[in-house]
Amino acid sequence: MATLESRLVEMLAVPVEALGFQLWGIEYVQAGKHSIVRVFIDHENGINIEDCAEVSRQVSAVLDVEDPISTEFTLEVSSPGVDRPLFNAQQYAAYIGEDAKVQLTMPVAGSRNLKGAITKVEGQMLTIKVDGKDLVVALDNIRKGNIIAKF
Repeated sequence: MATLESRLVEMLAVPVEALGFQLWGIEYVQAGKHSIVRVFIDHENGINIEDCAEVSRQVSAVLDVEDPISTEFTLEVSSPGVDRPLFNAQQYAAYIGEDAKVQLTMPVAGSRNLKGAITKVEGQMLTIKVDGKDLVVALDNIRKGNIIAKF
């Protein structure tokens, strides 16, 4: 996870949890002079638009005071959704047996894009079964990971 994203998680976890929500993860997307901060929240009863608005107000106030981002940005708050992004070892471990797609920073088995079933998580290593073969990937090598929604 990028340093800024790590700092944002540390900065925002307590205020989000104080409102009764879980901070699922944060994405920071640079788009020229204007960037996007995506804050994903979760709750056992689901997330609605009022929840997102409440968290957005709180997070916005914290970001205004702490000022961790020097450029303009748009704040987006949402639920992780059915194709939820995965940010850490605990989240990957919770979805063992589920299909996921991961984008890597460095290729594994000649590919930067893997799709397969999560079979194991040990420490900071993820095992994913791709085309019948178990591939081991360091979580630090994952640029982006998502559950593949089943309908």
